[in-house]
Amino acid sequence: MGGNALPISSTVAVIGAGAMGAGIAQVAAVAGHSVLLLDNRPGAAQQAIDGIRAQLGKLADKGKLTAESARAAGERLLAASTTQELAGASLVVEAIVENLDIKRALFRELEAIVGPDCIFGTNTSSISVTAIGAGLQQPSRLAGLHFFNPAPLMALVEVVSGLATDAAVANTLFATALAWGKTPVHAKSTPGFIVNRVARPFYAEGLRLLNEGAADCSTIDAVMREAGGFRMGPFELMDMIGHDVNFAVTRSVWNAFYNDQRFLPSLIQQELVDAGFLGRKTGRGFYNYQDGAQRPLPSTAAACAVPDQIVVCGNAPAAKALADRLQQAQIAFEQTESIDGRIAQAGTAVLYVTDGRTATKRALDSGIAHTVLIDLALDYGRTPRLAASTALQASTDARDAALGLLQAAGWSVSLLKDTPGLAVMRTVAMLANEAADAVHQSVCDAPGADAAMRLGVNYPCGPLAWADAVGAAQIHAVLGHLGQFYGEDRYRISPLIQQAVYAGRTIHA
Repeated sequence: MGGNALPISSTVAVIGAGAMGAGIAQVAAVAGHSVLLLDNRPGAAQQAIDGIRAQLGKLADKGKLTAESARAAGERLLAASTTQELAGASLVVEAIVENLDIKRALFRELEAIVGPDCIFGTNTSSISVTAIGAGLQQPSRLAGLHFFNPAPLMALVEVVSGLATDAAVANTLFATALAWGKTPVHAKSTPGFIVNRVARPFYAEGLRLLNEGAADCSTIDAVMREAGGFRMGPFELMDMIGHDVNFAVTRSVWNAFYNDQRFLPSLIQQELVDAGFLGRKTGRGFYNYQDGAQRPLPSTAAACAVPDQIVVCGNAPAAKALADRLQQAQIAFEQTESIDGRIAQAGTAVLYVTDGRTATKRALDSGIAHTVLIDLALDYGRTPRLAASTALQASTDARDAALGLLQAAGWSVSLLKDTPGLAVMRTVAMLANEAADAVHQSVCDAPGADAAMRLGVNYPCGPLAWADAVGAAQIHAVLGHLGQFYGEDRYRISPLIQQAVYAGRTIHA
């Protein structure tokens, strides 16, 4: 990436002593820099430093830092009371309120104080870096340096270049973040940068499933955790973030993209915000967090009999895992080639992995009435739960035979309303689509997009790598079928994915 990290002898100034500012100050101090921490609230900077020193002491007690390193890092922290005291800083990182005018005014003030070679970094998560720098005489010195909370623990840093940002400045910040033990990724200043943009479908598709009655919150969350491998489902994650915050980010990205339907906010979440049901912090969101409240269990299909006739078809990942699990359970079955993408037959039921069509539409297209679909799983061999749906044409006996087969293989099955793409597949396809568009539009490169989503929001796999594992053609088909079903521009397919399919290549190529 070029560029050299700031020398350890350089002083780093951090403005804003809240959770993010304090965290950034801690990272810089542990890396060896003298750090000046400034906040406009009287005593806040010193209070934050006291908290950082206590935290460093705990890390030393746990053996994650030596006692000497913790003491030295704490001593490198100093509270500043005015911006004039930052004159000798080589890097100033702003972590104040998300307000364009206030940020602009701060950097204009700093420009008259610091030296001409001082680099400005803004920790904004949603405001255009280009817009923040527009009021500077030397906007080339400003770039985004977007840490994730908590900064000492989260590895990702988005280094965001505005239109006027000097490439050398961005490269220096990249190298500096790397020297601080972080994993930096370059990004262009576009709405949401990488993470807040690419993550939107994780919430949006879950909200759409809920709005359409595909399943309840607890069931969708369980499927996304247990089958998708995500640490949290969309509804519990929104409750943790806070609906006021999550909804505001969605609105911000939607507005910034001139009301692009891909980022359309949800009326369900708007209602929660209007009601003051903001999630964990208010005791109620999608779930009730008040004392004594019980978390609803996910919907799980009742036990069905093991079908008399089982045939596993082909060697696709789902079919291979099914065969392995049946063997482990000592369930007898036959094996044959897959003639049309089917993974199994259970009595009269024919099972497929969803391709974005509803089971009902796929049954119509194939002439196979007893069609049953299963959802994507991160690892079919290990997942304890699968989502499934059945065609409206399918008989109850066929449905039960399919459920009996899946249950015999050790999967708990959540039966969803027959909805296109089910839960995991449509979400992964849309995450990959958004990541692909970010790469196509030169916001970042493919490795950067995947690293950002793994490290910034703890996804189990980068969305583009995941799409390549599923197959670019399959992702293309899912998105195409979603677009046909809904008739909405929301599901338009990224040119990057289209080109990969046309060339017979992976998306990463």
